[in-house]
Amino acid sequence: MADAPRARKLAERIQQIVARMLDTRIKDPRLGFVTVTDVRVTGDLQNATIFYTVLGDEEARTSSAAALASAKGIIRSEVGKQTGVRLTPTIEFVPDAVPETAASLEEALRAAAERDAELAQLAARAAYAGDPDPYRRPAEEDDQDVADDDARP
Repeated sequence: MADAPRARKLAERIQQIVARMLDTRIKDPRLGFVTVTDVRVTGDLQNATIFYTVLGDEEARTSSAAALASAKGIIRSEVGKQTGVRLTPTIEFVPDAVPETAASLEEALRAAAERDAELAQLAARAAYAGDPDPYRRPAEEDDQDVADDDARP
């Protein structure tokens, strides 16, 4: 059984190899501006999942996914040569959801900031429902004398 540090080191090495290959060696015109964001290797070092993002629209993402699928064999053989492991891991390319997640978080933060601004405007224009000072103050001595007389039997 392989230990986790070994899998982590192999994942980092695979990420470097794949990024360098996409930059220099893979010359597919369908391949857009691809960034390898993460690589995860299973504990037995048999499977590697490569997460990537593509700069551009949906068409660029689909064409880049097709280019990566067609270059999978070349990339796997190069990973096997450069890593020196006994069994080269199978490679799977998965589009990373980080940009969409970041966009949804930014939208939620923007909406919260707008609601906070609206609430601050409402609070600035707000008036007290009753007296500005709702706490009771000691009554003057004349009022207390009358109250004390009423309380005696």
